[in-house]
Amino acid sequence: MPDVVELLSRLIGFDTVSRKSNRALIDFVADYLDGLGARCTLTHNPEGTKSNLFATVGPERSGGFLLAGHTDVVPTEGQDWTSDPFRATAKNDAIYGRGTSDMKGFIAVALSLIPELAALKRDHPVHLALTYDEEVGCFGAAQLAGMIAGLPYRPRFCIVGEPTSMAVVNGHKGKLSLDCSVRGTGGHSAHNDRGVNAVEIASEIIVRLRAMQKRLTGGPLDARFDPPFTTIHTGQISGGIARNIVPRDCRFEVEIRNLPGQDPAALQREIEAFAQTLLVGEMRNIAADTDIRLDAQSCIPALAPEGEDEDTARALAVTGANHCNVVSFATEAGLYQRAGVPTIVCGPGDIRQAHRPDEFVTLDQLRSCSAFLRRMIAA
Repeated sequence: MPDVVELLSRLIGFDTVSRKSNRALIDFVADYLDGLGARCTLTHNPEGTKSNLFATVGPERSGGFLLAGHTDVVPTEGQDWTSDPFRATAKNDAIYGRGTSDMKGFIAVALSLIPELAALKRDHPVHLALTYDEEVGCFGAAQLAGMIAGLPYRPRFCIVGEPTSMAVVNGHKGKLSLDCSVRGTGGHSAHNDRGVNAVEIASEIIVRLRAMQKRLTGGPLDARFDPPFTTIHTGQISGGIARNIVPRDCRFEVEIRNLPGQDPAALQREIEAFAQTLLVGEMRNIAADTDIRLDAQSCIPALAPEGEDEDTARALAVTGANHCNVVSFATEAGLYQRAGVPTIVCGPGDIRQAHRPDEFVTLDQLRSCSAFLRRMIAA
């Protein structure tokens, strides 16, 4: 696996934590692909600091596979690494470094195949999609999927290479991330009847979210997922400046992970109705300029199992499996499916290694991924 390991080492060396730019990595990949005759298109975030790459090897016509992955990684601060997370370290038949499993290992395997694909005269293309900001909301993939939907030619099938230990996944939950801001009225705590305590109002909403979660444990249910129901979770809260001051502001973050087929926007509307109907009127009886805002930070659609089409059946045969799996984490796959491209998730590495210190991917998993993609493309 010398080419794969060399490419993976180069990719790990780019510090593409989501708060930073990924453009140096994208430029490296674009130069590599340009040298092999691939046609590359770059799109950028509004600030111009981050890039997506869409590349095509072979004829510009419908059909062929789309190999998709994200270039950003999660931070390493506060984690107890035993090696430099942004320098590939080989030991125990594995490569260690941030992003090895999630998901630069898959990208390295895909890139390693381009030279031989470019040398062949193929009837159908192979596309490569590399995105930014997956870890913070799939913003790059949302932009790129929209571009793919508008192409005059459409990939026939997409493989998103998130770490699944090379199991074929055809379904995952969606994720709606909400930012809630409560604006109350501050004042001295000795006269708290004259203020609107934003922390307490926020707490009432959070208690309501907990009640919604209890209700959702009863259904809808899908036993293929763990847990088998839609989840609602409050992940962060901040507000107030001192014990003896009525807090004017409070902000908290909510995450909804919905089953395929369940509309997370309906749950958002339920939260908004509770806030506006039962809380805002009471707040404005005290101060007219108080308010509650609930804003969607990102919405990642679920990947809905669509049965076993020809390509999914082939993927199962290649991996030796007799059924598809589902996962509870979200990926970019739902966005490509929504763009009209049948999609599975299948990639090297174990999701249990992702986001952890001493993240790694085994050489055996990289070999399996390489063999899998070769057989899928050849077929």
